[in-house]
Amino acid sequence: MTTKTFALGDVLSITTGRLLSSRHIDGVYDILNFMTGDNLFTHQLPRAGDECKPHLLEQFPQLKDVDASGVNKDNWKQWLAEQIAKYGDEFKVAPLPKDAHEFIDPLSELAEKVHPDKIITVNVG
Repeated sequence: MTTKTFALGDVLSITTGRLLSSRHIDGVYDILNFMTGDNLFTHQLPRAGDECKPHLLEQFPQLKDVDASGVNKDNWKQWLAEQIAKYGDEFKVAPLPKDAHEFIDPLSELAEKVHPDKIITVNVG
């Protein structure tokens, strides 16, 4: 099984539902795209996160009780540094098992969330 190393902040962004990656949203895209094998659009991130969270916690059960409820924009860096000191900085993450991710066309999924009249597609080429 191929794994990829991710920072604790990337992993905790998925397991806690708080943006804790030092790379901000790029960290979230990277870990979710790797785990799902997909190229996710922004509106697909919550669903992919829901799919990936239990698998991350299965891989890293020591993170199950991490509570980020008190984290905010002013204290997140200090909080993350404390978590790194406790759990380590890097984690070798395995992708989701086969069939654990539902591949959905991004525009079809968006049409389920907003009225199709509000969707603007741009063809480049």
